[in-house]
Amino acid sequence: MAKPSVYLETTIISYLVGWLNRNDLQVAAHQEITRRWWSNRRSEFELFASTVVFDEASEGDPALAAERLQFLQEVQLLRVPKEAHALKAVLLRRTQIPSKAENDALHIAIAAVHGIEILATWNCKHIANGLILPTVYDVCRLGGYEPPLVCTPYELLGESNENEL
Repeated sequence: MAKPSVYLETTIISYLVGWLNRNDLQVAAHQEITRRWWSNRRSEFELFASTVVFDEASEGDPALAAERLQFLQEVQLLRVPKEAHALKAVLLRRTQIPSKAENDALHIAIAAVHGIEILATWNCKHIANGLILPTVYDVCRLGGYEPPLVCTPYELLGESNENEL
């Protein structure tokens, strides 16, 4: 049986590195959940990211960027085909994803165009947003693509969530 494919959006890679955020309990929880998923469950999935994730992970503090890029060496990097740019444009026109969040729409489009089953993210403003996702899924399907199931690493921990936290 094939492993489910997972596209790792940049927030996943970002939460794997650096000190736990003690000033924001929600961010600290996301960091801890992401690290536990990476340590305990990632081997159950075929992992992907894109050159967009690579570029975003390269930004900021050079030491942290180097750490983020280390994690990306363990996943397959997907190219960004013209079909993904076309789908991104439709997502920006027909959904509530704002133009300033262009890369968020592009992450969804890349995963859809490549047939990735799951998009893992902590971006609950523009990607894992239950108010936006129904329209996102419709737009992808109307474009001829099956959209990825969008979720957080918490949802990928599986049946033993209670024991892993």
